[in-house]
Amino acid sequence: MAPRTARRWPGRLLWGALALLAFIGFLALGQWQLERRAWKLDLIERVEQRVDAPPVAAPAGADIDPQEYEYLRVRLHGEFLHQRETLVQASTVLGSGYWVLTPLRRQDGTTVLVNRGFVAPENRQRAQRREGEPRGPVTITGLLRSSEPGGAFLRDNAPEKDRWYSRDVAAIAKARGLDRVAPYFVDAEAPPLAEGGGAGQPVSGLTVIQFRNNHLVYALTWFMLALMVAGGAGYAAREEFRPRRSGDPR
Repeated sequence: MAPRTARRWPGRLLWGALALLAFIGFLALGQWQLERRAWKLDLIERVEQRVDAPPVAAPAGADIDPQEYEYLRVRLHGEFLHQRETLVQASTVLGSGYWVLTPLRRQDGTTVLVNRGFVAPENRQRAQRREGEPRGPVTITGLLRSSEPGGAFLRDNAPEKDRWYSRDVAAIAKARGLDRVAPYFVDAEAPPLAEGGGAGQPVSGLTVIQFRNNHLVYALTWFMLALMVAGGAGYAAREEFRPRRSGDPR
């Protein structure tokens, strides 16, 4: 029986090594989720502080990292370039329709895409005719947002067909022939009731600020799997090395 038992050792060592790797891997994934949770909580705290803070001048320069300023409340001065407006498909609390992204040319010559708000499908033609659009110098307050390159889930932007499913700043700027464009866009705030737009005008102030934070659940799941692997390996080892009665298979 000894030779047969010896032949089984390579397989035992292999399964033991796999169990050890799985245990270490699950622990590492659990730790990573805890780190992600700490990062997410810090992000939520920063965003909550930013959205309620007084507006500051929007950052200038093409080399800034928009994620460092995400949801920063900013103020812009300039003139809208309505002839280079872009409609991007949107799904909001008001239903499906379009975001109206309008370039704002600032006094220093740089351009920022401003999401002026949502229009319903029945108001698309009116938006494209640019009826009732603000003219001349304007001041816009809103939240700084990172670009959304590529498109939406299972839907790629098609600039050649003027079909947009995400607010891809670089692609929109290229399609509209814009230069010196900031690498972010700004979601305009809802104006005071006394200054609200007319019927058919974009509805602003619909930015959704919500972050999923399930990292603790994920971490506990990975740690539980690590414990299950450890428990299963321990049980198998105990069964393998426990004293055998005469006649028991080895």
